[in-house]
Amino acid sequence: MAYTAMSGNGTTAGDDPLQTAVWRLRSRACWSDAAALLQPVTPQTALQRASLLVERCLYTEQGWEEAEDALRTAEALAHGDDERGAAACERGQLAYASTLHGVRDRADEARAALGRAAALIPPGAAGRALLDFRRGLLAENLARSPQAARAAYRRAHAGATAHADPLLLSFTWRHLAGLALRDGELAEARHGFAESLRIREELGYLVGTAPALASLADAETEPEASRLRDEARRLFRLLGGVPTWLARQLSPTPPAPETATA
Repeated sequence: MAYTAMSGNGTTAGDDPLQTAVWRLRSRACWSDAAALLQPVTPQTALQRASLLVERCLYTEQGWEEAEDALRTAEALAHGDDERGAAACERGQLAYASTLHGVRDRADEARAALGRAAALIPPGAAGRALLDFRRGLLAENLARSPQAARAAYRRAHAGATAHADPLLLSFTWRHLAGLALRDGELAEARHGFAESLRIREELGYLVGTAPALASLADAETEPEASRLRDEARRLFRLLGGVPTWLARQLSPTPPAPETATA
């Protein structure tokens, strides 16, 4: 299956050594080094390599051309519906990231690509949960439709649970919690953010831990909120200011509503 770059493959003892090495690099924001370990000679490795470089764009706002090249290679190697759907899902994510960060407005391309993916990836398939999550991101951050986003995140959450994908669960917990926080549901938000943080710490997903800490801080009271933000700042500096958009959330002034996917 071509979704290993998001599913967290390589996070447990006994996994393939290559996947373990890729995961360790990816989790520490070393996407280029992780991608360099993968030779794009099969549809699976080409897509995994592309997904790593697409994620780098989202977290660093850099590397767009390299991600495009890797994605074109993955699209050329894709054969069956499953592989084509996975490639379309990555195409949609790259277009979403470009739009979100103001590089170029590719919202229509993102919607079209995720629509193609939905036509190719059947409901209940492992890759459908990731697709549903990304459709939720578009609904929340581009279409500004929290109701549609919540429905998509819930489908993704159910799929991630069914397919035992803890990393994706950390994303769905966090984004459902974010919507709850906007609605003033503090207890629900606090629970979701805490679950996201717990999973990421257990997986060793360092690059996603600072965002999880900062989000939980937004739902906590003092002095716990300040403690969480201080820890988030420490990790953010440790990783060289990645993810870039977290700087706004950790600034001394009140942060704008968060719109990234980590």
